[in-house]
Amino acid sequence: MLPELGQFALILALLLAFAQCALPIYGAWRGNTALIGLARPAVAGQAVFVALAFGILTWAFLTQDFSVAYVAQNSNLSLPWYYRFPAVWGAHEGSLLLWILILNVWTVAVAAFSRHLPGALMARVLGVLGFISCGFLLFTILTSNPFLRHLPALPDGNDLNPILQDPGLIMHPPMLYTGYVGFSVAFAFAIAALLGGQLDVAWVRWARPWTNVAWAFLTLGITLGSWWAYYVLGWGGWWFWDPVENASFMPWLVGTALIHSQAVTEKRGSFRAWTILLSIFAFSLSLLGTFLVRSGVLTSVHAFASDPRRGIFILVFLGIVVGGSLLLYAVRAPKVAGGKPFALLSRETLLLVNNLMFVCAAAMVLLGTLYPIIGDMLGIGRVSVGPPYFGFVFPLLMLPVVLLIPFGPFFRWASADWSSTWRALRPALVLALVAAVVAKLVFRHAASWHAFIGVAAAFWVGAGIALYALKRWREVPAGRRYTPEMLGMILAHFGLAVFLAGVLITQATSVESDLSFTPNQTQQVGGLDFRFVGVQRVQGPNYLADQGTVEVRSGDRLVTTLHPEKRQYSGQQMQSKSDIDGGVFRDLYVALGEPLGDTAWGVRIYVKPFVRWIWFGGLFMLVGGLTASADRRFRARRSARDEAVPAAATATA
Repeated sequence: MLPELGQFALILALLLAFAQCALPIYGAWRGNTALIGLARPAVAGQAVFVALAFGILTWAFLTQDFSVAYVAQNSNLSLPWYYRFPAVWGAHEGSLLLWILILNVWTVAVAAFSRHLPGALMARVLGVLGFISCGFLLFTILTSNPFLRHLPALPDGNDLNPILQDPGLIMHPPMLYTGYVGFSVAFAFAIAALLGGQLDVAWVRWARPWTNVAWAFLTLGITLGSWWAYYVLGWGGWWFWDPVENASFMPWLVGTALIHSQAVTEKRGSFRAWTILLSIFAFSLSLLGTFLVRSGVLTSVHAFASDPRRGIFILVFLGIVVGGSLLLYAVRAPKVAGGKPFALLSRETLLLVNNLMFVCAAAMVLLGTLYPIIGDMLGIGRVSVGPPYFGFVFPLLMLPVVLLIPFGPFFRWASADWSSTWRALRPALVLALVAAVVAKLVFRHAASWHAFIGVAAAFWVGAGIALYALKRWREVPAGRRYTPEMLGMILAHFGLAVFLAGVLITQATSVESDLSFTPNQTQQVGGLDFRFVGVQRVQGPNYLADQGTVEVRSGDRLVTTLHPEKRQYSGQQMQSKSDIDGGVFRDLYVALGEPLGDTAWGVRIYVKPFVRWIWFGGLFMLVGGLTASADRRFRARRSARDEAVPAAATATA
């Protein structure tokens, strides 16, 4: 009866979510402290029942209970034990339950670490999070129940998708969802401020650490997803502008604008409309991503489901969230305007340009992602746009951001001095130009100009941030020199520099060859000799594989030996498993293709310089976001400064 207990736990969690949504918000409206006080117990109770449901589903996978239809569809007797746990979220129903579990973890964290905040505000914040939980629990119970029975129980299951039988499945979805769902906290703070009509800067300061943590985890999730696609799918790429990839990238772009906008609002009282709208749109795009992954309206290797009924439910919920939020914003709009004035040459202006570029980039990605649907609606056919569109437009929008990043820290609030900033950044410009010349000599055989631009951009951003760090070392007292917020900014921007170098150098200098090999044949790729020793049949824990052996030599020196595989799982499912010799400065990547008759095999070989710098950059951004969220100032109570900023804004309006 455990599956029935899991379903009952979800129903109890839904009832508590309704209570968490309605009673505290009503109590905050009426000033009823008893109803306000119900928020945290409702949060705790809901989290317990959601965790119980998730634990029961996990136990069903670990014990291979094939009387549960979801388990039978995504596991079998030969699935290794270490893949049974991540198989819980390997398909639609379980991944949705993971989504709800992570939402509850965020809600419990907010309830536990925000006890110093005003009770009415927290009641509204937790109430909004309860509303979101209501929507997803209803979605799960009505359309995506993971506890449905298959009676009589099957003797064996269908197996987990071979693409997902990889350690990347253990980490990628939970980290990505933690970022997705985390933007619900920024959304909840914004809606709570609108509901209460208290639109000073205090709520922004309290929301900032949660937003930074959400952005950091979304960065990690996207980074892990890119790495997983690189080494699992066998195509040697790290990003393909797939609709589901874009679904995670759009909230990241808007979230990046949001964390910068929050800084301006908290410090200067400006950009309050930007901050509220970006909080709404960051979470709304997370919901849109959930719709795209689960509705079947777009085709993707990453999609979880293709049930239109499920898509309609999410689309209606998305409409309620976006429509209700914008209506509330329109009602409160007169109170949102304001902020301290600033000159054209100021840090605020640069951050305004930053916001515009990131929002335009998100809109561009959204247009390209939804273009097949738009084409259908307009009667021009289902036309997909791919890397040529994204690869041309996106860099154009990001170019101003890259050029202006080093100026941002040097510019002062309200008004900046151009001459002193330019003098401070001239060494970075000189270093970038010299690095570009050196790159031209080193990568003289590169197929495009991307390598030189990548090196120059990386040195421009990296050196600019390093010069600012040195400036603070010289001019700021030790106690305030590198606050967590400042150190996080430096690390995240340095990560962007590393990322730029990896992307553009790899794009310009990678070598790809699709070759035919017979045993003991040697061919040269990228200045290295690849000797195909042959193929042997090997038995895995739940698959049978043709395993190739490829020796890589530089002259007479053996560089590495690689063993790519072609695996056959139960149900005749085939999956390629590439093998990679990775390094800081280059990857050697080999994937086994199809047999070509007699003893010949197709082999795909890549030599990819600096490709790992892409993911190193993502890790720097992750550390930067987490470091910035640890600033003690974000945990302070409302201060006189919080009241002074909007007062000054009103006086200067």
